[in-house]
Amino acid sequence: MSARLQEIAAFRPMCLEDVEAVLAIECEIYPFPWSYGNFRDSLSAGYSCWVFEFGEFLIGYAVLMVAAGEAHLLNLGIASGWQGKGLGRKFLRYMIRLARDYHAEVMLLEVRTSNIAARRLYATDGFREIAVRKNYYPAEDGREDAILMELPL
Repeated sequence: MSARLQEIAAFRPMCLEDVEAVLAIECEIYPFPWSYGNFRDSLSAGYSCWVFEFGEFLIGYAVLMVAAGEAHLLNLGIASGWQGKGLGRKFLRYMIRLARDYHAEVMLLEVRTSNIAARRLYATDGFREIAVRKNYYPAEDGREDAILMELPL
């Protein structure tokens, strides 16, 4: 990543005013996106919700739930035009550091079995596959399994 990109890329807590832009990205990158209410409720519940900005552009978001020594990455997305530049990895690593700051002992996440790129990203950052959640995600032809992944912190 270039030094210029490092200078103007920043993370900050998500606020309710961000949800429309977050939802636009979510709908762009996922065939079965979260709703406005899912993001609003995550903020209301006190989950750790973050956005990733590049200058004046909101280019990504993440939602982390922390309880009982576990951090659960519920959602992480990077706008399609910004993918392939290492920004997803940068955001994932930020969320891992945040989970450690919350004193979580483990970080969990689910990922579609068909999402090979995400599975590879998580695996190269130390996550390991520990279980399969059958019929977890909606899919065009019914339901799709999720791989549950874990990273000891």
